[in-house]
Amino acid sequence: MQFHLPIHFPSLEPRIAHQHKLMLLGSCFTEHMTQFLQRMKFTCVQNSHGILFNPMSVCKALEDVLYQKLYTEKELFFLDEYWHSWYHHSDFSDLSPAVALQKINESIAEQHSFLLQADYLFITLGSAFAYHHTEENIFVSNNHRAPSTWFTKQLLSADSIEKQLRETIAKIKSVNRKIKIVCTISPVRHARDGVIENNRSKANLIEAVHRIEEVYYFPAYELVIDILRDYRFYDVDMVHPNYQATAYVWEQFVDHCIDQNYLPLLKKLDQLYKSVHHRAKDTRSKAHQRFMQEQLVLCKELKAQYPHLDLLEELNIFNTIKIIK
Repeated sequence: MQFHLPIHFPSLEPRIAHQHKLMLLGSCFTEHMTQFLQRMKFTCVQNSHGILFNPMSVCKALEDVLYQKLYTEKELFFLDEYWHSWYHHSDFSDLSPAVALQKINESIAEQHSFLLQADYLFITLGSAFAYHHTEENIFVSNNHRAPSTWFTKQLLSADSIEKQLRETIAKIKSVNRKIKIVCTISPVRHARDGVIENNRSKANLIEAVHRIEEVYYFPAYELVIDILRDYRFYDVDMVHPNYQATAYVWEQFVDHCIDQNYLPLLKKLDQLYKSVHHRAKDTRSKAHQRFMQEQLVLCKELKAQYPHLDLLEELNIFNTIKIIK
């Protein structure tokens, strides 16, 4: 029996291979997908400005990286003991303005050269709601718990989102013609906006992205909301998809976006990852040491076959054990 309607969507062309460079930007769902990609040894960077939700903030961050913007102390503000940037996540905030600026500018500088060489750019949009700072006349990326009276909350229209995305994508493609743009809508529910308002927000994001012909749309949102469609696939907050849900989305991503010639390699890399995080009952046992030796052999075989793979951490871990005779 069939208990759900299948989602049919085209595969990414060309598909992603290990030699490609991937940049990911956007909501917290971006971090989940980056973890899977890094586990499989893909070369990728994420969230130059930290977690971002609304399209205006995402585009601002991309243009900062593209033009290698250098932030100054004048662009920071002081609140509750910390120095913050309106365009950055609180991870970049610090008690010292100099340290905050260092973190901000180093992240931009590191990702600037990467963006110029990137093969794929993944943009994950979380919400069409944006907060406009009345006095500064800007859309902020993070409120940093500032008084709500400083802002007006706005639901961005599909037209305004489409316009901003088109402009930013055009600027990126003017300096990196080979880059492919992949857009996803985060399945994370923005419950604080309200259920009805969240649906309106997601609808504007989906409509805007689908208007941009050169963008590949990966349906992460639909896979969770329409296929899994059950609260057992969400965390206890009923807002964030749990590991089962993100793992399912990753499986669909592999099926539709990864070069299928790499599937045998991905299985071996997954085995290595699980082996690294395996908790042995007794590390002194001969069985455990044989297990470690087997993983070391696998590491060396993969490194010989795929010299570009970064397996230094795994080699160091498995090299620490010697078989007891």
